[in-house]
Order: sequence, then structure tokens, then C-alpha cells
Amino acid sequence: MAEGARAERILVAAGGAGEEGRGAMFERILVPLDLSDESLEVLERALAVAAGAAEVSLLHVVERLADDEAELEVFYRRLSERARAGLDRFAARVAASGRRAHSEVVVGRRIEEILAAAERFGADLLVVGSRPLARDGSPRDGLTLGLRVALQAPCAVLLVRTPRSVAPR
Repeated sequence: MAEGARAERILVAAGGAGEEGRGAMFERILVPLDLSDESLEVLERALAVAAGAAEVSLLHVVERLADDEAELEVFYRRLSERARAGLDRFAARVAASGRRAHSEVVVGRRIEEILAAAERFGADLLVVGSRPLARDGSPRDGLTLGLRVALQAPCAVLLVRTPRSVAPR
């Protein structure tokens, strides 16, 4: 195959060519979401590369603050309930696209839980927003959560640059 044709196929699969459904090749897509406004852009990219009968699994991880969680159990339960309500909005968008939706809220460490969910779900693609880890907008060590996941993922990864992940010039 000519290099140009290969590049075009990759671009189409990533949703860059603008033709709906053309090049869609992923059937089990995991989309970890933080429920921010940028999450909708991440989900839309996932739907753009999803095969017609794809199953899209949405995941939200409530970050565990401490190893001793006994006294924080009520706190985590409340956060999980709120996250479930937020995730339901995104699941409705998946269903509206005609694809099967599954959603899950877990408590734990983000990277570990995302990787475990990819294995559990048998994902052939992870679609992850690319955003700095530090609250001041700069990555602590130059690696975003998305890059950390991509380095360890058991499947293909599509990193989606969201507006907040692009530094102002």
C-alpha cells in the first residue's frame, strides 16, 4: 500500500476526513470521561471512529484520596452517585447515535482503573482526552494522563486534544 493511502486511512479512522462512517473500524471502545465540558468533544471523537454496531463503554473514575478509605466511604458513595448522573447524560448521547452504551463509575486510581477497565471490557480502542495533570495547567513531569494511559494500554489509543489542553500562545 502506498504511504499516502495509509496516511489517509489513518486520518479517516481518526475522524479527520469528514466522511461519516468511512474507515470506522473499532467495535469495542472505552471512553474514560472526567465529566467536564471537554468530555463531550472526547465522546464525539469516539463516536466518529466507531463502527456502526460498536459498543461504547463510558468510564468515570472517582479518584481515591487515601489508602484508608473507611471514614471516607460516605464521601465516595456521594461522589459516585453524582458521577453516575453525569455519566448518564453521555450514555444518552451514545444511544442517540445508534450504538450500544455501557457506563461504569469506579473509585480508585485513574490510570490503574482505566487500564483495568480496558482489559475487562476487551476494548480495541481507548479514546482519552489529553489534558495536563497539574491544576496550574502545566504537566508536572511533561506527561498528561492520556499519555500515561497510552504508554501502558493493552489496545490502540486515540488522544483527543481538548481546548483546555492547548496552552495559550
